[in-house]
Amino acid sequence: MALILRTLVDQPSSLFSLGHFAEACGTTRSSISEDIALIKEALESRDLGRVETVAGAAGGVRFLPVLTPDAIRQRAAELCRHLAWPDRVLPGGFLYMTDIIFSPRWSALIGQAFATLFLRSNADCVVTVETKGIPLALMTARSLGLPLVILRRNARATEGPAVSINYVSGSSGRIESMSLPRRALAPGARALLIDDFMRGGGTARGVCELLAEFEAKVAGIGVLVETAQPRQKLVDDYTSLLVLESIDPSSGRVGIVPSPRLG
Repeated sequence: MALILRTLVDQPSSLFSLGHFAEACGTTRSSISEDIALIKEALESRDLGRVETVAGAAGGVRFLPVLTPDAIRQRAAELCRHLAWPDRVLPGGFLYMTDIIFSPRWSALIGQAFATLFLRSNADCVVTVETKGIPLALMTARSLGLPLVILRRNARATEGPAVSINYVSGSSGRIESMSLPRRALAPGARALLIDDFMRGGGTARGVCELLAEFEAKVAGIGVLVETAQPRQKLVDDYTSLLVLESIDPSSGRVGIVPSPRLG
């Protein structure tokens, strides 16, 4: 049972046949089925994820690290408590989040939350824009069992021919650029965009425009933190975990709450 559980948890969303486990453990499929049923019951009773059985000749069993809606809201509330510390306020009214984003623990928890929210998106890959969105997107991709595609601010010769576009930043109004290697994304793919921060939505809109050059579809947009203002973003269909309502540099007060989009 320990071997089965370790294998499933180490490779979430990957499908394993009962024969694979029977051969590895030197036992019968019926015995493996009984063990998997016990593992399934133990994990689900403690909201630690879901074990799913797929029927058919090409079927098997897989572990989905999904969370309950209450668990997602609890993690969002805990994140708010950490991000509301006064010493996180930087000169100019910025909020320091790098330690959270690059924490293996937090990025894994956030990735699980996004994987749960977009589990039925039928995405073929997860995309993000360098650099702070990478840990969150990588953990989301791991939970969904999907590849990660990184959009660069500037094309790199080591990645071969690339498609580049210019877009208008929703927060600063400046013209910026991003590029994607032609080999990174198959035409017609469904891409899930995960990013760390959204102010005006200009970057998200730029990603959508770049994906359109590949005839790819946007399967969903997830951001860790969005700002309350401007209320009208350049993209409409997105999901955020947290909303940054206000920052007072003089007092160090941070107004940040779980997103109402979580329900």
